[in-house]
Amino acid sequence: MATQRILDFLATRRPEGPCLVVDLEVVRDNYQAFRKALPNSRIFYAVKANPAPEILRLLASLGSCFDTASVAEIEMALDAGATADRISYGNTIKKERDIARAYDLGVRLFAVDCVEEVEKIARAAPGSQVFCRVLTDGAGAEWPLSRKFGCVPEMAVDVLRRAHHLGLDAYGVSFHVGSQQTDLSAWDRALADARSVFVKLAAEGINLRMVNMGGGFPTRYLTDVPTAQAYGEAIFDALSKHFGNHMPETIIEPGRGMVGNAGVIKSEVVLISRKSENDEARWVYLDIGKFGGLAETMDEAIRYPLVTPRDGDEVGPCIIAGPTCDSADVLYEKNMYPLPVSLTIGDEVLIEGTGAYTTTYASVAFNGFEPLKAYVI
Repeated sequence: MATQRILDFLATRRPEGPCLVVDLEVVRDNYQAFRKALPNSRIFYAVKANPAPEILRLLASLGSCFDTASVAEIEMALDAGATADRISYGNTIKKERDIARAYDLGVRLFAVDCVEEVEKIARAAPGSQVFCRVLTDGAGAEWPLSRKFGCVPEMAVDVLRRAHHLGLDAYGVSFHVGSQQTDLSAWDRALADARSVFVKLAAEGINLRMVNMGGGFPTRYLTDVPTAQAYGEAIFDALSKHFGNHMPETIIEPGRGMVGNAGVIKSEVVLISRKSENDEARWVYLDIGKFGGLAETMDEAIRYPLVTPRDGDEVGPCIIAGPTCDSADVLYEKNMYPLPVSLTIGDEVLIEGTGAYTTTYASVAFNGFEPLKAYVI
């Protein structure tokens, strides 16, 4: 997944220390693939996946909308050239003063999942559109989402009814099927729940118009994943099944699927050792770990492809860890990683598929290691 442009950049620039390199041409291709797969859905790029200004400017120029989690992300999207009507404040947990600031900036689309949040928006952003997030089980996702966001469909009816009565525009519902979702039927189950909310509120004269189908679109790590086209076909079939001729407006929020395969992290082997003379497994310590941007290796959920200069040699099992003085900074131990026996201290290791959720997860100088550097080409 390291494009020739990325390899050429690393070979000529020789950046010091661990760094992420993102190829904008891959991001452009991914955007076009989503546009083709779901031509009737508006694309709201999840800024949290990678907020690099170069990425945001490219997507804004292509016509993308933006899903934001904070006022800072709203300002990033505006600075990149997006207009406020292309921005959603998609975090269900917002300070009232942040809602007011977003409203002052022109944002009129807000996510909610409880009556209390609706009441804040009614006070700070009167007349705005709101959509209510519905809980999903996340089955089939490599990085399932917790119950932190969303409410059961029955409560979503109450939330949107309250929004309507407070003078807000009860616009629709949203869901998220879990990050790195590889089960094409996941959207079918979630859309069935969405439809039930539509039907119950329509009976009260409150007509919802939009379904935000969230993110979850995967990037390729060690195994193949369905294409954007396959997701598009499955989602269209599910929409047709549940909504028939009364199709709602739809939104998708790709993050990982937009930028994940566009980035590669260059790292270096700092140490290779064993814990005893007869230990079959080697410990391979890299100059980047969980606190340097690889937080998604938590519970070994995301297994990144590793490329070494000695690929093709005989391999043996390795435990892979980061460089910090923290015992939690181990990437892969339960499922050890096969790496060349000839791998040695100082070798460069490329960690592929790291364009999403790396720079944004990197700590601010934990143990004195500087945050992950990034280059966008």
